[in-house]
Amino acid sequence: MAESRTALLQLLAPLMEGVRHLAAYRCSEALAALSRLPMSQARTAWVMGAMGRAHFESMNYAKAAQVRFESARQLDRTRVEGMEIYSTVLWHTKREYELSHLAQECVATDRLAPQTWCVLGNLFSSQKEHEAAIEFFLRAAQVDPTFTYAYTLAGHEYFANEDYDKAAACYRSALKLDPRHYKAMYGLGQIAYRQEKYAEALQNFRLAAGINPRSSVLRCYVGMSAAKLGQTPLALEKLQEAIDLDPANPLARFERASVLASLERIGEALAELEALQRMAPGEASVAFQMGKLFKRLNNRTVSKSTYVHVCFGGRTSKSVKVLLSTLSTLLGVEQFPNCL
Repeated sequence: MAESRTALLQLLAPLMEGVRHLAAYRCSEALAALSRLPMSQARTAWVMGAMGRAHFESMNYAKAAQVRFESARQLDRTRVEGMEIYSTVLWHTKREYELSHLAQECVATDRLAPQTWCVLGNLFSSQKEHEAAIEFFLRAAQVDPTFTYAYTLAGHEYFANEDYDKAAACYRSALKLDPRHYKAMYGLGQIAYRQEKYAEALQNFRLAAGINPRSSVLRCYVGMSAAKLGQTPLALEKLQEAIDLDPANPLARFERASVLASLERIGEALAELEALQRMAPGEASVAFQMGKLFKRLNNRTVSKSTYVHVCFGGRTSKSVKVLLSTLSTLLGVEQFPNCL
């Protein structure tokens, strides 16, 4: 009897540990705990779904879709639990065909499940049909008034339609059901930031980051809000934390470069932009910002010759002439060398 109890505890311990870490958004620890399960237990739809959610919270959408949620679907084709998260993953990765197929299967399996209506809402959202998406998300909330994620998704669609009052109402409904639902706090922060209520935005983003401290996106928006309020030390600190959490976060690097440039720390700003340029070669906004900084360093040769290729590679000659004229005005030069 004691041996059976020990064996059962050894089996359940990784599951309990994984759930505990996932509830606190410690996603890497949750994945490590669930990976310790025996293969016979790990190859279940529930475990695959939990690992998929961990990748989703880490914003590793490709791995969440291809490795975990699709494995869960193969193990149990009738499973609708977690499919609202999987549909959001497919929305982010722009896999409309797979999202459409998932919606058909969910409708055939259980049309009364709130997850099914969320999948349908994400399908129409991916096609920019926001009004139809809102109807489906609100239908999910009607089917199950305690389904928090439906309110958040509806809030995102209202936000996309610039209907901020209704978006805020949806986010607040989600928070009434789950006070730790950081996605709704993030949504409220986005509304406040869009309305230039930066103090309110900072408060909401900070609350969200307090719940999910390992989110690079949330740290980035805390830094951006602090920068708008003139709190530059806090802004630089949070933007650096966002970069440390996710070195591939382009927005954090660009915003940190902007803050550094405002403090006349041109060399550090250029270092951030150069790192960003390696991540996103050909991004015009980065090249323009670098050109402006080189102008402030009186290094116009680099501004004129090097970054023209970054800005205008692959464009038609007519559009290049227009953009060159704009850039020459920006840099204060009469003409560019023949570098095309």
